[in-house]
Parts: sequence; structure tokens; C-alpha cells
Amino acid sequence: MSTKQLVVIGAGPGGYPAAFYAADSGMDVTLIDQEANPGGVCLYRGCIPSKSILHIAKIMTEAREASRLGVTFAEPGVNIEKMREWKKRVVKKLTDGLGQLTTQRRINYIRGRAKLSDAHTVLVTKPDGAEERVAFQHAILASGSRPATIPGLPNSPRIWDSTGALSLETIPGTMLIIGGGYIGLELGYAYATLGTKVSVVEMLPGLLPGADRDLVSPLAKRLEKLFASIMLSTKVVEIKDDGNGIRVKLEGPDAKQVEQSFDRVLVSVGRKPNSADLGLEKTKVQIDAKGFIQVDGQRRTAEPSIFAIGDVAGEPMLAHKATHEGRVAVEAILGKKSVFEPRAIPGVVFTDPEIAWCGLTEAQAERDKIPFKVSRFPWAASGRCTTLNRTDGVTKLVVDPTTERVLGVGICGPGAGELIAECGLAIEMGSTAKDLALTIHPHPTLSETIMESAEAYYGHCTHVFRRREK
Repeated sequence: MSTKQLVVIGAGPGGYPAAFYAADSGMDVTLIDQEANPGGVCLYRGCIPSKSILHIAKIMTEAREASRLGVTFAEPGVNIEKMREWKKRVVKKLTDGLGQLTTQRRINYIRGRAKLSDAHTVLVTKPDGAEERVAFQHAILASGSRPATIPGLPNSPRIWDSTGALSLETIPGTMLIIGGGYIGLELGYAYATLGTKVSVVEMLPGLLPGADRDLVSPLAKRLEKLFASIMLSTKVVEIKDDGNGIRVKLEGPDAKQVEQSFDRVLVSVGRKPNSADLGLEKTKVQIDAKGFIQVDGQRRTAEPSIFAIGDVAGEPMLAHKATHEGRVAVEAILGKKSVFEPRAIPGVVFTDPEIAWCGLTEAQAERDKIPFKVSRFPWAASGRCTTLNRTDGVTKLVVDPTTERVLGVGICGPGAGELIAECGLAIEMGSTAKDLALTIHPHPTLSETIMESAEAYYGHCTHVFRRREK
């Protein structure tokens, strides 16, 4: 049994970029995953399939709203079989491409379930039951996460998690989404656009807990018109499958209880790390109370030969965070002075409108008592937003009042996810609001809202008048 320089367990957006980077750096790499090709949950059952469906929803929304501009289309029809085929083609094209890149890099790809035997050996059980033992100098654990569940739920095909919802089995007449986070709202928006009467129940008093309220407000107003109901400060007391649907008992404000029936229920209450059944007990690797593998700044575990990245190594559970962690881990293995210390990890909610933010949020600044000043630019004052008939957005900066450095940025509006990268770069480079204000942005574009929000910090925003203080 030869010893590999690096074994990567899990071929998602953390694992396969780490393996590719290591191979490009001259290392002998083995990549292990249960799928036929790299991609992970993100590509097979998460980010990419959901964005394929959300793109369809966006087209349908624009077709319906075009009448306001003088263009009339017939009501969009839905062919769910063709939608499923479109989603499958997207996934297959990308996963097949990653398989080819794996071969071109001469990475030893093993399909199967991996379990550590000790700090330098992993046992892989293949789909046919055969076993292969692989020795390694270093390993990177990138085993990802899975949907969290609610204890006591009945075993019913009418109760979905995110994977079930993305399979596009059917377009139900009614659906309840348990959880008002980004996954539930994205899928709720998609299904509501396709014709489902969607209801959302959230235990907390607002949607998207953790996001700033002024960013959530435009989305909430739009979803109130699109969804059948949004029930905040409400919890699920009981769920039963009565043979015709799912009967749900809800308890709202003032402890009032109501019972409703739905064709489908989507449970979207977060995700849990896949740290169990990895053989960690045979190593020095430690996990915390939530199941996350504990790592240092280089993503090294308590076992010197083993690193961990991505969802299994802690929040935020984002694909791009995992990718960056993979690069840090590989560079640490190569002996380079690399550490994971980002100032701004962008987060994007792909609803309509989109919400994106990076760096320090206003809520975090208030909680941690960090001095800050907020500058906002309403999209209603943007020429480009007006031409798009989408003036319901906002761009905001969170600024250090002493140094004027940009600490955080939040954007709500169509295309927010495409705009946030500039803001992440600004924060990482230590830019001031003046730097953003003096950067010439093309006109007319949505990106101008970033420049104008920076101008507003100094009280002279071109398209918003504020009476000068004496």
C-alpha cells in the first residue's frame, strides 16, 4: 500500500478545489466521494439545481410584470418534465466537466464512503461493497452537511427537505415552509411563482434572522403579495399525515392555536455538519457541541496530519467559504504562511429581490458595541433601477466614523449577488467610503448605487437631496 501525499474526503466546493489546487502544486492527490463525479451537495442537490429553478421563476415573474411596461405575454405555462430535464442537464454538464478536470490533473478519484482508520489511513467502502485502504501523509476532511430535521416528524413522502423540494416531483397546490431562512424563502419564491400557494411559519419575529431589517423589508413586502401567508412568532405544535395531506397545528402570538392542511410541507430549519461516522474517534480530532470539527487558523485539527474545511468545520455554511478554506489548508500543508482570516465573507439570498451582504452588519455592530455610522442609498433614486421598474431596493454602507473605513455593505435588489463582490474587495483592502465615492462607476448601472451610498456618507449624494446641517 503506497502512501499518498494528500487524501481529500468529500468532493464538494471545498474538497474538489482543494484537490485541484494541490495537484496543480505538484502533490500526489486522492479524492474520495460517494458520487460518480465531484460536485458535492452544492452541485448535485443544492446551489446549482436551486439556481436553475430560480432562473425559471425569474423569467416567469418578468413575463407577468412586463404588462406594466406595455408588453403583454400570455400567462406562462409550466412543463414540469422539461424543467426537471433542464435542471438535470445543468447538473450533468458541470459534474461531467469536473470529472474531466479530475482526470486531466491525474488525481486518483475513488468513489465510495470514507472512514478514518487512524491518523494516516482511510478505509473506503465502494458502491459494490469492495473495500480499499489508502495511506496518507495529510488529509483534508470536506464532508459537508445535511438538512437538519425536526424530532417527531411522521415518515411521509409529503414532507420534504430541500433535496426533496429540488427534485421537482410535483407542483403542489399548497405548501407550508417551516423556517423563514434563506433556503426556505428561495424555494418558497420558486414554488409560489410556479403556482403553489405557499405559507411560511417562522418562530422568530422576522424573516431571515441575522440579516439587517432594512435589507429584509423590501423582500418581505414583495413576498407578502406572492405568498398565501407569512406567520411570524409562530411555532409548529403538531404534524400529522391524514392520508389526504399534512395537517399542521400552529401556535401563534398570544398562544392561539390553529390547524391547517397542506399538500406538502418543506422543513427548512438549517443544516447539520457531517462529522459523524468519519472515524474521528480513532484520531485526536475534536468536535464541538454542535458537531463542527474544531480547527485553527490554517484549518488544522487537533490531529496534526488532518485538516477540515467547509460546512463540517463551522459557520457560515457557504460554498465560497469552503473553497477559500481549501486553498488555505493546501498552502499550510505545503509549508506556506497561509491563514484563514477573511474580513468579509459574502452572503447572498437568491430570492426576488436578492439580498447580499458582507463584512460587519448593522445588527452585529450594535450587538458588539462597535462604533459605526450607516449611509443608505434608496434604489428609487437610481436611473437604472427606474428603467428596470425595480425601485424597491437599497444599498447601505456600515462605516467606521473615526477612520471612515468601510466595515460592511448590505444590498437588497435584483442582482445584489453580482454587486457584492466589489464591496468585499473594498473591505478586504481597507477602503474608505471616500475610495468608493471617488471610484468612477459606469452609468447607468446598478453598481452606481454603491458609489452614491458612499457619497451620501459625506452628505452630497447626487441623486438624493439632504438639507445641509449648519
